[in-house]
Amino acid sequence: MSNRLPPLTALRAFDAAARHMSFAQAAAELNVTPAALSFQIKSLEEHLGAPLFRRLNRAVELTEAGTALSRGAAEGFQTLATAWRAAQRTQDTQTLTVTAGPAFTAKWLAPRLYEFAQSHPEIELRFAASLQRMDLMRDNVDVAIRFSSSVTPELYVLPLAEEWVMPVMTPALAAQYPTIESLTHAPIIFDDSVRFLKAPIAWSDWFAALGVSYNPTSGPRFSQADHALDAALAGVGIVMGRRALVVKDLAEGRLVAPFPTALATGARFSFLCLKGMENRPQIATFRDWILTEIEKTAHITDNLTILDLAAS
Repeated sequence: MSNRLPPLTALRAFDAAARHMSFAQAAAELNVTPAALSFQIKSLEEHLGAPLFRRLNRAVELTEAGTALSRGAAEGFQTLATAWRAAQRTQDTQTLTVTAGPAFTAKWLAPRLYEFAQSHPEIELRFAASLQRMDLMRDNVDVAIRFSSSVTPELYVLPLAEEWVMPVMTPALAAQYPTIESLTHAPIIFDDSVRFLKAPIAWSDWFAALGVSYNPTSGPRFSQADHALDAALAGVGIVMGRRALVVKDLAEGRLVAPFPTALATGARFSFLCLKGMENRPQIATFRDWILTEIEKTAHITDNLTILDLAAS
């Protein structure tokens, strides 16, 4: 038996027939006649020296050898298709596909995109607002922005600004609750999206850091950070705001942070892309723009005390 691989066209015909379990449907997918597809599979079986299908009345089924080959063939063609799309993407300097979580997309990216589009009309942006873990090559995604404390060694990873949380509210609510003690009587909003973090950043942790024993438990709870912030912007209550999601509202006065003590989250948003792709023109342009935008609101932290309770 020869170890030489059979022709790719014969393997492709087999893969299609194994997926459809029908020579007619496989022939239609490959745009060939059923006779031509049957010939390719017959030549593959001759090359192997064993049948790959049992030909039944109006049906086919895989033999043991066919089953063994079908798994690897499917994976091989998927890998080849993924590699081909990746090669095509290297020739595209105008399209940029970005995935980020819904909260980051709504509160950080969306309010700033007009400026990016005006400055870089040559780049066509496409967004997928999702927290789903993605394979950047398989899913045709150029850049992912993720909030995490973990490291992804197979990717280019650029950590963005240090993340913290602290109470933020409308100016009207700040006037009603001007002291730490009065804050214990204020309406509280809970952002449950940060429950996965190991750092102590709950309301009780923040109050304890300021010497107040108080553990609020009642108030509206949100599983998405942007929904919690929308409630705070509407004056519903006070929320523990995450830096990246509140800096623009703080800088423009829609929200205020009258108690300048923040808790470190132990995690950051990171800019991710495939290693070796970070200097592609549209990726580098988008990365540099994000860093510039972060710098515009860096002054928000100037008078903050940021406590890392996990390290103490």
